[in-house]
Amino acid sequence: MITKDGRFAYEAAGDPDATPLIFLHGIGGAARAWRQQLARFSTKFRAIAWDMPGYGGSAPLASVSIAALADALQQFIEQLGATTPILVGHSIGGMIVQKWLAQSPKLARAVVLAQTSPAFGKADGDWQKSFIAARLGPLDRGETMKSLAPSLVKELVGDDPDPKGMELARECMASVREASYRAMMLALMGFDQRSTLQDISVPTLLLSGSKDNNAPATMMAKTATFIPTAEYVELAGVGHLANLERPDAFDEALGRFLNSVATKT
Repeated sequence: MITKDGRFAYEAAGDPDATPLIFLHGIGGAARAWRQQLARFSTKFRAIAWDMPGYGGSAPLASVSIAALADALQQFIEQLGATTPILVGHSIGGMIVQKWLAQSPKLARAVVLAQTSPAFGKADGDWQKSFIAARLGPLDRGETMKSLAPSLVKELVGDDPDPKGMELARECMASVREASYRAMMLALMGFDQRSTLQDISVPTLLLSGSKDNNAPATMMAKTATFIPTAEYVELAGVGHLANLERPDAFDEALGRFLNSVATKT
């Protein structure tokens, strides 16, 4: 599906009048990475997953930054008429949600920050530079997203991942446009929302994987202590792609949180 303004492609399932539940994928993802969740949660929600700008059928941004992506998210929400949504942001999707929340603290009913971070640190930091170099170096040397997809996905996952989920993860990664992948990686540089964590006032779930090297569980557990409304859940043995690696465990944790939000409101 495409929004009325033609800018955003998305997948959706469920009653259009139900509470919107919006899923935001990571740098190597796509709307279709959330298909199991769309099917599972469409019985109670209007479950929606966007293709991030520059991905799938969504138009790229003229200039990519987390702030610009948060503005795009707000425009997407307005296009859908999705009032008081629950947002589930994975990885960079969770960074976009944090930035959006800082600008629109009262617009969400609840948020899930899945395997994400409140900061990527200094734009000129050594760790940040080596992280970017490790990911963009192979492209500079002539590899393609398609040729890199199997190894990139393998590095991200934990123990005993679901084979169908891994196939979908590789397919999503292979289909990412190189220009979009590069732009999103560079958009991470300098991202820092640590100072706004204390201002998050909606029910918040922080979901981590014990084997996640990109958003380590210890860092996510610490982040949760700065958010007054936070609940923290760690999935054992899971790497960075929880909803694809262990879809049932991910859905169970998300389902419990959504049920608790329903009882609170």
